[in-house]
Amino acid sequence: MFHIEEELKKLPSLPGVYIMHDEQDAIIYVGKAISLKNRVRQYFQKSRNLGIKKEQMVEQIARFEYIVTDSELEALVLESNLIKEHCPKYNTMLKDDKNYPFIKVTAGEAFPRIMTARSMKKDKSKYFGPYTSAGAVKDVIELTRKLYHLRTCNRNLPRDIGKERPCLYYHIKQCDAPCQGYITEAAYQKQVEELLDFLNGNHKKILTQLEGKMYEASEKMEFEDAAQYRDLIQSVKKIGERQKITDHPGEDKDIIAAAMEDADAVVQVFFVRDGKLIGRDHFYMKSAPGENRKGILSSFLKQFYAGTPFIPKEIMLQEEVEDMELIAKWLESRKGKKVRISVPKKGTKEKLVEMAYHNAKLVLRQDKERIKREEGRTIGAVKEIEALLGLSGIQRMEAYDISNISGFQSVGSMVVYEKGKPKRSDYRKFKIKSVQGPNDYASMEEVLTRRFVHGMDEREERKQQLEDEFGSFTRFPDLILMDGGKGQVNIALEVLEKLQLTIPVCGMVKDDKHRTRGLYYNNQEIPISRDSEGFKLITRVQDEAHRFAIEYHRSLRSKGQVHSVLDDIPGIGETRRKALMRHFKGLDGIREASVETLSNIESMNEKAARQVYDFFHKKE
Repeated sequence: MFHIEEELKKLPSLPGVYIMHDEQDAIIYVGKAISLKNRVRQYFQKSRNLGIKKEQMVEQIARFEYIVTDSELEALVLESNLIKEHCPKYNTMLKDDKNYPFIKVTAGEAFPRIMTARSMKKDKSKYFGPYTSAGAVKDVIELTRKLYHLRTCNRNLPRDIGKERPCLYYHIKQCDAPCQGYITEAAYQKQVEELLDFLNGNHKKILTQLEGKMYEASEKMEFEDAAQYRDLIQSVKKIGERQKITDHPGEDKDIIAAAMEDADAVVQVFFVRDGKLIGRDHFYMKSAPGENRKGILSSFLKQFYAGTPFIPKEIMLQEEVEDMELIAKWLESRKGKKVRISVPKKGTKEKLVEMAYHNAKLVLRQDKERIKREEGRTIGAVKEIEALLGLSGIQRMEAYDISNISGFQSVGSMVVYEKGKPKRSDYRKFKIKSVQGPNDYASMEEVLTRRFVHGMDEREERKQQLEDEFGSFTRFPDLILMDGGKGQVNIALEVLEKLQLTIPVCGMVKDDKHRTRGLYYNNQEIPISRDSEGFKLITRVQDEAHRFAIEYHRSLRSKGQVHSVLDDIPGIGETRRKALMRHFKGLDGIREASVETLSNIESMNEKAARQVYDFFHKKE
């Protein structure tokens, strides 16, 4: 959590830019200062007199960050560019200010689209630009649609092929309708490759093709088609001229420096675009034992530029790295143009690298304190729980909860914490199948049995693989946390005993006001201090298991899916469900019935009867 008073004490007496964020983490103000310490502290002094506008801004500040510069002039330039980049609410803005658009090709999709983008993201898409105006981008997209017939719709393909009629662009011959399956994925990808080649500046190939088609149409006296090809040729030439104008050798640079301490490292990157320092970002890296700064920088270059969509003309580093020439050649192959990696030794460039290094050190120093606090809340809390229970080596904890409304469609939840942090990808939900009515103990028995039987089956299937490769069910916990005391713990222990598993089980005992008061372990209640991090972690786990179960139950109710477990059986629709309930009056009768008995029910057949029987008797 960000503590403003504590962070104010850390401010350096150096020039720089400060950035204010609100509770939603939006940037609401960017300012410059000759002394960050003096300027930023003024906003939070009781005797401040900032004016109405800034007083309102201060009331909304949830946190702040800053960038140190070498001079107030540098701070002014950076402030200007950050304001332009982020458009903060409380900064004065030039209304006709522009941000340059890009052309985006969604290369990661089976049938890629072409569209306008206002920013470049780290995804599988290809970006081209920036262009001088939205009009320029529109012209290019319109031209490429006529040339290569790529789609611009947002249909999910190939999933939605054939579900809707083709759009207008198909009828005017500007799309080959992959949404109807009129073009194969391979043929479509070939057109995409030609489009990317065109956007990379290779216009000669398409011009030759268009000229050939124009002369061919003219010879056949198809003058209307010839005129269309002529117009396309003129458009391609126009786009080529425009790209030459906007694609001048401007100052596109990334300035990179790293600071490291023990096994932790921070890499700071300053982004210079068209000669302007438009912003910066920092990246955390965990270094291998004995790794030095050169190794950190080398690893960062290879990992960062493998995923970023834009590669600048020049990359400036604080020191030379291994394989620097090889990395430069690799970047050139990705960019399609020469990329220079340099280590400035003097002048303005050296100062920029030094500024990046200075900021990396500040981030590392301050975040070491934050990381320590976070470790206290997570790993430290787990250590406290280990000490209370007399256990060791707890890495993974699982907690369970049951949710129902008077027993109506009970559901179970499983939440997972690893090293004191939630691992949401391993959370699981359960619909209770074997229990009717408000019986939390029986419901919990079903959930735990299904969870561990499933895990044992997976282990048997994958016994040749490493445990780290297993799914969430296959990896068993080091500690099970039950949302209750003795009763819930005994249910869990009975399930584990039946399955011949040995896993510690701990109950989270509540007081009369439904608040956690202690732990139940080895047939005794263990008190736990409410002020300890271990207690706070137990409370978070308990609340999370409860929240996850409640949300699942609520989502089912909102979809109208809680009326019957029978709805989950393939082939059992509303008619058969009603027939079964009329005959048996409840789920217990259906569960105990044989396939022969079920098949004799009105509207049922042997196949449907077998599905119902298997649903209630399969091992899961």
